[in-house]
Amino acid sequence: MRLLLEGCKKNDRESQRLLYQHYYGYAMSICVRYCRSYEEAREIVNDGFMKVYQKIDQHETESSFKGWMRKIMINAAIDHYRKESKHYNHVEASADKVSEPTVGTVLDDISYAELIGMIQNLTPAYRAVFNLHVIDGFTHEEISTILNISEGTSKSNLAKARENLKAMIDQANRKGTYARYVR
Repeated sequence: MRLLLEGCKKNDRESQRLLYQHYYGYAMSICVRYCRSYEEAREIVNDGFMKVYQKIDQHETESSFKGWMRKIMINAAIDHYRKESKHYNHVEASADKVSEPTVGTVLDDISYAELIGMIQNLTPAYRAVFNLHVIDGFTHEEISTILNISEGTSKSNLAKARENLKAMIDQANRKGTYARYVR
């Protein structure tokens, strides 16, 4: 891996191609959670890899490349969200007005692809907050800074995202149609 990274630092196209092939699946697994479709995720992955190649000199050899690249891919997804956010309505609400739903053990019956499909069906604002908080571990304070929203809006969007996911899971459970969320 060290030789591959050194090749990328020298702008060697073959090293860049091999790095892309090696980490494409990992990058896609990050970006697809922030997108409505796989095509959109593919676009973000490609943008993310361009940033990886441009900033490869900033990677410190002692640190995990995978972790470093993960941050870049998350930032690429957030940049895409910001760029597209002018097309979406943001929900402003007080967090204390929304109760936090719980998801039962029905999650045991849902595949990863089905769950990602459900997350992709959330509104862009709900999807971004849900991914940043639940999956990527950011605090509401950090999310408010990243997305330029209030902490209350972040908390509200998270609660509503969970509520919407629970409704999708309940509906799919009643109908036995999880597969419709897989794209």
